Amino acid sequence: MAAAASAAPAKAAVVALALWSDPVFRSEAEGAAQVLSGRYGHGGPVVVRSNTARAMVNGPAGIAAALKAAARGVDPTRDVLILLLTTHGSPDGMADKGGGRIDIVPPDRLRAILDASPFRHRVLIVSACYAGTYTALAGPDTLVMTAADSTHPSFGCQPEAHWTYFGDALFNQALRRDASLPAAFADARAIVAAREAQDGFAPSNPQMAGGEAVLPLLDGAAGR
Repeated sequence: MAAAASAAPAKAAVVALALWSDPVFRSEAEGAAQVLSGRYGHGGPVVVRSNTARAMVNGPAGIAAALKAAARGVDPTRDVLILLLTTHGSPDGMADKGGGRIDIVPPDRLRAILDASPFRHRVLIVSACYAGTYTALAGPDTLVMTAADSTHPSFGCQPEAHWTYFGDALFNQALRRDASLPAAFADARAIVAAREAQDGFAPSNPQMAGGEAVLPLLDGAAGR
């Protein structure tokens, strides 16, 4: 019985957090969680939380609490965490706004939160301007995907939108067609580039790095 359990493919815990209180980020977190859990979750936990004008639920302590909650439904030593953070951003890091407060969560702060969590295998997706700064967190056990490189903004974060440009391209289009994250990311990059060129924006240049040990686990999860 133990051998059969250990041979079972990994599943994913999906955590999608809107760090800014504008409705577009809540909409993106909810929509992305649905797509990611449908593609990779296979019964794994799904945690979706959003900052609001009244409450800061996704400050650093809130991010850590969401990861702790997700870990209860999986084996964090062998299953995969997929963490989406969607918000505004600056060259210093992601902006965190709720309950009248604004904070910045720079890469080193997020690294500390992730390293303190029980998850060994991680996919980090950052949908924010200048999000390429978070590729510093990439490694064999951590796949990082970002909406932009470290020197450019991303687009589509109007409060009334349902998705940002990157979120629409990756979650609403590419991942609905392709279970492979690298293939979906390449597709999303092309979609974003075409839309930015059409709208006259400088390329945001989405980034993907790391994850050599994580991708085979996701391939197994998506193949069930």
